[in-house]
Amino acid sequence: MTTKDPVRAKRNKTLTLTESELPFLDRQIVSPDSLPASFCDDIIVNGDVTECLPLIPDNYFDLVIVDPPYNLQREFHGLHFRNMSSADYEDYLRSWFHPLCDKLKPDGSLYMCGDWRCSSSMQRVIEERLTILNRITWQREKGRGARANWKNSMEDIWFAVKNPRDYHFDVDAVKMRRRVLAPYRENGKPKDWEETPGGHFRLTCPSNFWDDISIPFWSMPENTDHPTQKPEKLYAKLILASSAEQQRILDPFLGSGTAAVVARKLGRHFCGIEINRDYCRWAVKRLQNAEQDTSIQGYADGVFWERNTFGAQRHATNEHHD
Repeated sequence: MTTKDPVRAKRNKTLTLTESELPFLDRQIVSPDSLPASFCDDIIVNGDVTECLPLIPDNYFDLVIVDPPYNLQREFHGLHFRNMSSADYEDYLRSWFHPLCDKLKPDGSLYMCGDWRCSSSMQRVIEERLTILNRITWQREKGRGARANWKNSMEDIWFAVKNPRDYHFDVDAVKMRRRVLAPYRENGKPKDWEETPGGHFRLTCPSNFWDDISIPFWSMPENTDHPTQKPEKLYAKLILASSAEQQRILDPFLGSGTAAVVARKLGRHFCGIEINRDYCRWAVKRLQNAEQDTSIQGYADGVFWERNTFGAQRHATNEHHD
């Protein structure tokens, strides 16, 4: 946001923009009518997805991450999305999803985010063009409780590929380091776990239920004022599992830029499409920041950590060495 924003507390790290930054940031944003004839990598396009997709070459991207508007009444800083019937929502998805699939390489993968209201519609539309391999459910622990219903604290991510016999998936890149509460020993030695000054841990293969994600909030440098911002840690798992370094990633609903930022931090190329100009600016500013700080909350030493465990182990290890 700009200098018109309310004054924030000193510890509030939510991204802000000044009026003096805007000309520089705007020069980094591409408009659809200025897309180069020879398409290039690492760009943020300010435009509507249906307008931009025909300008992007087919079979170009190794991975697509899609976080479209859910079937909800929602306001995105001046842009409004209205909820609709399931049939109408599926027609809306088809209007851009079918051409989007053409942008994937033959061995490419796609992830689509949704919530319980729209997840079934997404599944039906995805299966018209791709093969679904799994549905990830992640714990979105944020917000107040509901008095007349169960609190909504889960979201889905559909994992699909063009060719189920030929796609990239690197399970070793997305191992999780979990705390061992009841360690088992064999001949007096740890079995399948490691003893450290900060506790007992084991590396585990990832499942399709993720309970280790922290939603961005005001004290985290990745936080913006976007109403539905996805965490960098969440996208890091998708990008590490389903792409290799220097491969290309497309996010056609970029929002505040998480997919592009994580791609840059992890050594991938990106293209992001976003209709909201301010969100494009936030994305560019975050990409600037990523040049100096490549850290991803909850991901360190090549593994993903459970909530509140990496810091505790690091503190204990430092004490051990003092």
